[in-house]
Amino acid sequence: MLNLKGKIALVTGCGSMGPGWGNGKAIAVLLARQGASVFGVDLTLESARVTEQLIRDEGGTVEVMAANVKEATEVKRMVEACVQRFGRIDILINNVGRSEPGGPVEMAEEVWDEQMDINVKTAYLCMKHVLPVMEAQGAGSVVSISSVAGLRYVGKPQVGYAAAKAAMMQLTKTTAVLYAPKGVRLNCVVPGLVFTPLVKRLADKYAKGDFDGFVAHRHQQVPMGHMGDAWDVANAVLFLASDEARYITGQSIVVDGGLVSATR
Repeated sequence: MLNLKGKIALVTGCGSMGPGWGNGKAIAVLLARQGASVFGVDLTLESARVTEQLIRDEGGTVEVMAANVKEATEVKRMVEACVQRFGRIDILINNVGRSEPGGPVEMAEEVWDEQMDINVKTAYLCMKHVLPVMEAQGAGSVVSISSVAGLRYVGKPQVGYAAAKAAMMQLTKTTAVLYAPKGVRLNCVVPGLVFTPLVKRLADKYAKGDFDGFVAHRHQQVPMGHMGDAWDVANAVLFLASDEARYITGQSIVVDGGLVSATR
């Protein structure tokens, strides 16, 4: 099961913001372990190279490049490079995003615009350039990483991020209907509170640098009593990307330890 041998997977945000396992790094490595050839993209080549080396050390097939997927020309270049290298794209993972604090009054207009760009425009641009490739093939699977912030308030004033992640889920659902007759599936993974290298940056933004207190609070928010990790996200992505999910499209799988089902 979950065999991706012969599949080509394009993974955006394949690096990590520090030591340890970020979502993109875990996703890229797991897809490679399951047999996919991975084309990994990150804003910095240095971050992408770390993931590349991990996959190569395990005997996987991988190519990486740097690209800013907020820019249409960069996305077009990325997709063309992947097709030139591997001949096709079977799986697209939209894994780019970042949260900035503020409500509508406090958040500067340029920050709002940037939140829309990085959290939902990136997915739109990648779909825009990859979907024609998948349509020509007659098959493909797109998995986008959203957030429970797009479903409910999770304790942080991040209206731009929340609105964009909600938009990503509806972008996915609507596009899934349009492309269902063409053999292309689109779904979202919706992580809850996940312990990745990004948490340190979030503590600086939302808890005045109190990392230990921020981590403890996030653990306490989750009914299971602890945050998830990048592998919980990657495992859900793997399922949706695989042929075992061939009859699933337009859906969002929440991976949150029960967070959105609880009232606390």
